[in-house]
Amino acid sequence: MEEVRRTGYLNQLTGWRDMQIIKVIMGIRRSGKSTLLQQFQEELRKSGVIDEQIISIRFEEFDNEPLKDAKELYAYIKEHLVADKQNYIFLDEVQLVDEYEKVVNSLYLRKNVDIYLTGSNSHMLSGELATLLSGRYVTIRVFPLSLAEYATRHDGYSMDVYNNYTDTSSFPYALQIKDNRQLQMYLQDIYNTVIMRDVVQHNKVDNINMLVRLSRFLADNIGNLNSSKRIADTLTSAGSKANSHTIDAYLRYLCEAYMFYPVRRYDIKGNDFLRISQKYYIADIGLRHMLLGRRNIDRGRVLENVVYLELRRRGYEVYVGVVNGQEVDFVAQRDGATEYYQVAESTTEPETLKRELSSLMSVRDHYPKFLLTLDDQPPVDHEGIHQLYAVDWLLKE
Repeated sequence: MEEVRRTGYLNQLTGWRDMQIIKVIMGIRRSGKSTLLQQFQEELRKSGVIDEQIISIRFEEFDNEPLKDAKELYAYIKEHLVADKQNYIFLDEVQLVDEYEKVVNSLYLRKNVDIYLTGSNSHMLSGELATLLSGRYVTIRVFPLSLAEYATRHDGYSMDVYNNYTDTSSFPYALQIKDNRQLQMYLQDIYNTVIMRDVVQHNKVDNINMLVRLSRFLADNIGNLNSSKRIADTLTSAGSKANSHTIDAYLRYLCEAYMFYPVRRYDIKGNDFLRISQKYYIADIGLRHMLLGRRNIDRGRVLENVVYLELRRRGYEVYVGVVNGQEVDFVAQRDGATEYYQVAESTTEPETLKRELSSLMSVRDHYPKFLLTLDDQPPVDHEGIHQLYAVDWLLKE
């Protein structure tokens, strides 16, 4: 099966092409970062770039093991640079190279070099890369497939496509797996790799059992407000003794590996962040099914998770809104503008509709407000609040 074309990300890379800034492409393993680089390299070739101008190294390949030494890597790249032409350098999973920051910095200082890096752990953005290359790089965050991307490989009624999307997985390669047992094995492999390589090994975690229990807890509580103390107390009462300090560290590790995304609470009236409690969303609903089975699926919370990821794909910074003691599911900010989103499985019952609209009506500014549901009906306006069929909204490019 042909790979899904990641048009949105390709457009971003094209927009930054040949600019003197390092492109850092980050995201959970198997989200399609390597494929994205290959697709972009094909775009370069179509524009007239010859193969000799492209240096592409995947550090997970055993053949490239010698290049994990910084000096060897720099010497190899320098030897293959084409004089008097633009050179495009792609370093995939570059965090596997010790002191890669020095290599990247030295290459950055050379003429006719355009650098692209990928990584699977955001810790690299707060370490030596940030220190040595501050102001010299831009981050592009890659997520697994959106519903719109997924739908390019599935025909049929939109709700059927959405149900299949949330019943299986949004990881690109999962599209090629038709057997459910094989899909679960594939997702288990992703989970094990992220846990063992990007969390345990990278952070020298000594209590793997606690880490696994925490990841299951977060998967079971997507969209629920939680704090380190509350999680520690819950796990302790379930027989796994934990303290908030350890939980806080493990939460950070799981989020740095992009398995979960933390969402802070935002006081809309006070225009300030609240320190107590935040929400967590999982990178892929299929991972949630793999961890928990099919119990307590809760289609409303699944939709909320899907909408959160879509807002992030579209370039928004996203927060949980608080106004007059009520919660707005998402405050989405981009380019100086704000949008508000409430998400519900269904609002066909009058009391449910009233409850879901209440928090949005408490927001007194004039930014756009949306209610997204799985009710397949035409758009409705409720005193300036736009109720939309969530699947149509998700399918918009």
